[in-house]
Amino acid sequence: MFILEKPNITNFMSEALPKTSIFKVIGASSLGTLIEWYDFYIFGSLAVIIGHQLFPEDAGASALINTLAIFAAGFIVRPFGALVFGRLGDLIGRKYTFLLTLVLMGGSTFLIGLIPSYKTISYAAPILVLILRLIQGLALGGEYGGAATYVAEHAPKNRRGFFTSWIQTTATLGLFLSLGIIVITKNILGAETFGEWGWRIPFLLSILLVGVSIYIRMKMHESPMFTKLKSEGKISKNPLKESFNNKANFKMVLLALFGATMGQGVIWYTGQFYAQSFLENTCKLDFNDSRYILLGALPLLHHFL
Repeated sequence: MFILEKPNITNFMSEALPKTSIFKVIGASSLGTLIEWYDFYIFGSLAVIIGHQLFPEDAGASALINTLAIFAAGFIVRPFGALVFGRLGDLIGRKYTFLLTLVLMGGSTFLIGLIPSYKTISYAAPILVLILRLIQGLALGGEYGGAATYVAEHAPKNRRGFFTSWIQTTATLGLFLSLGIIVITKNILGAETFGEWGWRIPFLLSILLVGVSIYIRMKMHESPMFTKLKSEGKISKNPLKESFNNKANFKMVLLALFGATMGQGVIWYTGQFYAQSFLENTCKLDFNDSRYILLGALPLLHHFL
């Protein structure tokens, strides 16, 4: 998440924007975040197939386990991405940091679709994918919190929670989009072709989605709160120190991490990704059937969480 510059930053919050303006801000922010979640999720949705591509044929169950470990690596570095890009956003502004995280995420996803298999470059394949997954995790860590901050800095003080809550829906929509594109691609190409090289298409298509989002974000303006701080010379020189040296801020971070989001995260990602592997490998369901079940279950899962 982006770190607020000073404990009394709410004194500089912008006045309420017209409804049409705030929903344009939400739409532009949400579209980019949705695409980044799509990029992040297609790897988990194709973990079984990717495992066969990145590791030896006789690897067995360890191929899937190692692939899921690579997938998990992106989550491990997300908090560091929030710190790095949050600090950058506090120093140079939200808009340009938005663009940077989007390019990093989209570029990494596109490159994953181009990396040769284990048969071609041996263990260099999983190592390269791991590096790209780490870049994705860093970018997503900055993107998600940045989008919420950008929307909050446009919203009136008494409506920030409502308007920023729309960003939360992009995670489910991104997974829904990734599953839909995967199923459509597989049905068009056939199971054999999809398993050989067709699985790369959802990764490569990402570059088109990113291009659209970059075009939209280039037209976005800097948040009014940051613009006012910059014009008044009140931009923090060390946002991290000023935020975490404040005991009240630090307590809120710990409460949010360990009290609210950690348990939800375990349920969320287990239900969305391990469920796919379980349905395919343990229940022996067809690839498409397991995806159809997830597509139907996602709205219910999102509702109850």
